[in-house]
Order: sequence, then C-alpha cells, then structure tokens
Amino acid sequence: MTEPFRLLLRVRYNECDAQGIVFNARWGDYADIASAELVRALFGAVDVAVTGLDWRLVKQTTEWRAPARYDDVLDVRVRALRVGTTSFTLETEYRRHADQAQLARTETVCVLVDPSGQKRAVPPDVRAALERGAPGVIVDQAAALTRPPR
Repeated sequence: MTEPFRLLLRVRYNECDAQGIVFNARWGDYADIASAELVRALFGAVDVAVTGLDWRLVKQTTEWRAPARYDDVLDVRVRALRVGTTSFTLETEYRRHADQAQLARTETVCVLVDPSGQKRAVPPDVRAALERGAPGVIVDQAAALTRPPR
C-alpha cells in the first residue's frame, strides 16, 4: 500500500480534558484539519471558489485505542478508503509520532454538493486525485521533523 498523506501536529493544552487527555470531540477537529491539508495538497487550495469543490460531512465515526496527551506530536495519516458516485470516505489514522503507537482511527463520509447543496457526481479528475492521494507528502505543523527529539 502507498504511504498516505501525513500531518504532524502538536496537542495543545486547551485540547485536553480534566483527565489530562485529548477530549473526544477534538479528534473530529484533527480529522477536519488533516483532510483540509490533504485537499490543499491535492488541489492547491481549500477554498471552494478556487477548487470548485464543496462537500458535506454525512457520517463520522472514531474508534479509540489509547489516549493522547498535552504536547504529544500526532502523526495523522489520511487516505481515501472509497470513492463512490457522489460520496467519498476518508480514513484518518492517528499515531503518536514519538513511538508510532496507534491512538485512534476515524472514518469520515462526505457527499459532494453543488452550490445549491444538491448531491453531484464526483468528477473523474477528483476521483483520480482522491484515489491517488498524496503519497510521501508530510505537512509538519509541529516542527517535529526539524527539532531534535527531547
């Protein structure tokens, strides 16, 4: 399997709950940030006025295996699992960068829509881009690759 698109980001203090771990709702935020960066890598922008692409989230499920904590660097990996006629499913896998421990996994189903909000078909070039992904692309928002390990 081809290496998926990756986003490295650092857990911030305000993303943690009273238990000292990443609050459950934040994983959806992370999936959204990572998918936006994937779209930027694939299509050059995230703005619908630039890309002509708009979609709506219709289903999202997350399975947790282990917690993330303040200041952990997350290695968030995104790839398309399926591209249908009007929808696509992205898999987001979260690992702790330091030890590559698997923390969680999210599946997000989105439907492509036109300006009126009606479903539209996934164009062939968009399908090809989603299926190809952005192998080897790493967006490092945590500066984890340029700093020496602690």
